[in-house]
Amino acid sequence: MEEMNTENNWREEQNFTLVVRKPCFGLPTACPSCLPLYLYLKFAQLPFHLDFCSIYPDSDQIPYIESGDYVAYNNENGGVIESLKKDGIADLDAEFKSVPEWISTKAMVSSWLGDAIMYELWVGSDGSSAKKIYYPDLPWPIGKVLFWKQSQTVMLQLGITKDNAEQKEEEIYNRAKIAYEALSNRLGEEDFLFENRPSSVDAIFLAHVLLILQALPETSVLRNALLEHGNLVKYAEKHKMEQIEAGSSSSSVPQFQSGPSSSAPRKGPSNWSSKPKSKSKREKTKEEKTFRKRAKYFVVAQLVSVLLFLTFMNRSDDEVELDDDDGYGYDD
Repeated sequence: MEEMNTENNWREEQNFTLVVRKPCFGLPTACPSCLPLYLYLKFAQLPFHLDFCSIYPDSDQIPYIESGDYVAYNNENGGVIESLKKDGIADLDAEFKSVPEWISTKAMVSSWLGDAIMYELWVGSDGSSAKKIYYPDLPWPIGKVLFWKQSQTVMLQLGITKDNAEQKEEEIYNRAKIAYEALSNRLGEEDFLFENRPSSVDAIFLAHVLLILQALPETSVLRNALLEHGNLVKYAEKHKMEQIEAGSSSSSVPQFQSGPSSSAPRKGPSNWSSKPKSKSKREKTKEEKTFRKRAKYFVVAQLVSVLLFLTFMNRSDDEVELDDDDGYGYDD
């Protein structure tokens, strides 16, 4: 017991900072990659400060968590949650790793429901929700091009083409409905999906439900399918109140900042140090300087993309007009 208390005191002494995309739709962050991590840290009762990064909106390093020389990125080692578990910082899944049903449920939530939310954000809608989540501070033309580029990427990832678009859409929605039914039966009237205590599956699924209910329009197919399961809606509302809305102590509630992150991603040691380190003022690392330099060129690069995109579209329109003129040349 004394050893456990010592570990808890050590965790509280660390100055953890979670860097995510900006808040919107009444959520601390509406990014499908960031919100599950936020909820995982809350379930793990790991104190942290919340910070926002908007200077590089399409970075796959976001979200990331840092403390002193330690940093864990979204695009490394299977993601931040896996890094936290491996490094012994926060592991909610230790007792579930050998449970077949837990493993299959996590796979279903991560794949079927993960595909469904990405489809609705980037392919099955007008993109208004995605733009508010990822590009709220960018000029409209740049946001338009970035949305188009990402929608093409998502279609490629999901294997969607012009020939199979309707079939793929039906398949994605059918899988999501099956998943909702299975998860509704699994949850019942309990507070969590397994053994009435939180795991990473709860963090991932809860984030999905909150995004569906708050970030997608009333016409959303996923939203209407989810609303058929009252216990899932109740589950989301309960945990939203407890983990996002309730509480005011600094040990459990992150401190929100209105500006972008004051610290850029940086490399740290591969292993977590067992002793706390005092954080002192230091010079910017090479990785920080590189990150900020890339950020300066980001807007310029996207402006070039806009110009190329508009040029391509104008040329396409001209070719269509020429073809139309040729087609009517012999009707007189």
